[in-house]
Amino acid sequence: MPLTHIDATTLKNWLDTHRAILIDVREADEFKTEHIFSAFSLPLSSLADNLPKLQAPDNVKIVIHCLSGKRGGNACAILSKFMDESREIYNLEGGISAWKQSGYPTISAPVKTANLSIFRQVQIIVGGLILLSIILGFALTTKFFVVAGLFSAMLIFAGISGWCGLANLLQHAPWNK
Repeated sequence: MPLTHIDATTLKNWLDTHRAILIDVREADEFKTEHIFSAFSLPLSSLADNLPKLQAPDNVKIVIHCLSGKRGGNACAILSKFMDESREIYNLEGGISAWKQSGYPTISAPVKTANLSIFRQVQIIVGGLILLSIILGFALTTKFFVVAGLFSAMLIFAGISGWCGLANLLQHAPWNK
C-alpha cells in the first residue's frame, strides 16, 4: 500500500466530523510537552508491540503524525504491514509543525525549566562524547577518532530507525521521572 499524505486542513475537517482517529507516534515526553487535542499517543519505538491496542471502526480513517512527517511515514509502513489492505492509513504531511503553521491549536504542558527533554539530553551527551573523542584523538591517539565515528553512526541509526537506546535509558533516569 503506497504512503498517502494529507494536509492539516483535511485532517482538521476529518477530526471535526469524526471521520478519523489521530495517532501521535512521537515519544511520550514529546507528547506530554505538546500534542493535538484528539491525538492518541502510540510511540513509534513501541508501535509494533502495541498494535493490539489500536482499535478503530472500519469506516474511520487512521491518521499518523509526528513532529515533521518522517517518523509518521515509518509508522504508516509498519501499520500497512499488519492491517487489512482496505484500511485507510494516512500520514500528516509536515506533522504537528504543519498543524501549528496552519493555525490549529495544540495542548501544551507547562514548561519545566529544570528538565531538558530526553532528546536534548541525548544531543548534549552524545555531542559531548564526540567532542571529547576528537580532542583525545588529537591529543593522545587517533584511535579515539574511531570512537567519535561510532557515536556518529549511532546517531544516524537513531535518526533512520526512530529508536535510540540512550533515550530509552534516560527515560528511566530519576531526574526524568
